[in-house]
Order: sequence, then C-alpha cells, then structure tokens
Amino acid sequence: MFDDPRRLYFFFDFISHNAWLAWNRVPALAQRHGLLLEPVPVLFAGLLNAHGQKGPAEVPAKNQWMIWNVLRKARQLGIPLAPPHSHPFNPLLPLRLACCGQPGEQRLKLIDALFRAAWAESRPVSDTEALRAVLAETGLDADTWLSEAASGPVKDRLRDNTEAAVAAGIFGVPAMLAQDPAGKAELFWGFDDLEYMDLFLQGRDPLGHREDHAAWLQVRPSAQRPR
Repeated sequence: MFDDPRRLYFFFDFISHNAWLAWNRVPALAQRHGLLLEPVPVLFAGLLNAHGQKGPAEVPAKNQWMIWNVLRKARQLGIPLAPPHSHPFNPLLPLRLACCGQPGEQRLKLIDALFRAAWAESRPVSDTEALRAVLAETGLDADTWLSEAASGPVKDRLRDNTEAAVAAGIFGVPAMLAQDPAGKAELFWGFDDLEYMDLFLQGRDPLGHREDHAAWLQVRPSAQRPR
C-alpha cells in the first residue's frame, strides 16, 4: 500500500505537536528530492493500542520534557507554536476531514489549516463548530466536507489507514516512509529523524549497508518486565 517510489508517505495525527513541526518541513524536503508528498492520517491511539504503548502525554515526566523540547525546536526554527486548547484531545473528526476524497490541493490546504488551528491558534479542533469555522476560513464548503467526514467510507478510510500503517511497522507519529535512489524503503520516526531521511534520500545513509550491522538483529532479551 505504501510502496510507490515516487511518493514520500507522511503518517500523522493532529494530536501530535511533533507532527506539526514536521509538517512545516516535510513538504520542502519532498520537493527537494522530486517526491510527491502523500499525507496519511492515522489514529495515534490505534497505533499505541496495537503496539501496547502509552502516549507521551500519559507519562507525566515525559510529557513535561516534551513540552520544553518541542518549544525549543519551534523557537529555533521559527515555527509558530501555542498551547493547545486541551491535550490530549479527540482527533477523530479532524482526521476524518483529512481523509476526505476532495481534490489534492484542497486537502493539503485543509490539513495545514487544521494543524495550524490546533498548534498555532489554540483552537478546539475536536469541536464541530470550530472546524466549521476553519473550513470556511480556508475557502472550503463546510457542509460538504463535514458531511463527507461523517460518512461510512471516510470512517473506514481512517481505520484502514491505521491498520495498514501498523502492518507497515508504523508505531508512532509523525512517521515517514520513502525509498532511496537504489529503491530501498526505510521508515523514519519523529521530527528529529528528518535530517536522516534527507541523507537517506540522497543515498548517503550513515548506516551504509544493513548487512554490516546484522549482529544487532540477533540480540534477544535476557530479561523482560511483567505486563
């Protein structure tokens, strides 16, 4: 499903501030490498459930660290960042809007507006009326998009995206899948992995040949925590 060498697949959930940071950088990166950016909305909670994980916001110490980490990166890069209206919030409706089968440019424009509303404007993007306002401000017909977002096929599309992402090894957001000049596919996770994806797409992956690191794949746990 995610094997088109002409595309850079960007897996995201609006609930992630790091996804917002990455969204500000990944379009230019895709363009630089002559790739089509393919945004893939997924439900982060579904990824967490599939892999038996907790979200960062569910671990107080990690949540506090991530706030400063994300603020630091946003400040350094000049990316607008404001406290969200609430967090974690329910991202289902904005994700379903991002799954609508409207023309590509309109969809990209809406994804950008939804990210901006959540992370630069502190708006309650779980709220239908707030989303109606975002759609109108973006020049889109709110009734048309909200009606499609509530339809069975769009709900199925978000579920299918999430299940396909899990099958492809995606465990968090933002995540990116792409192929290097030699046709080798690789998964990159998190905003901080963008620089390594850039090198990979140039054919300059610091790892070199995977065969040189095969011993790492043979490591097995000698102890495990009870669940």
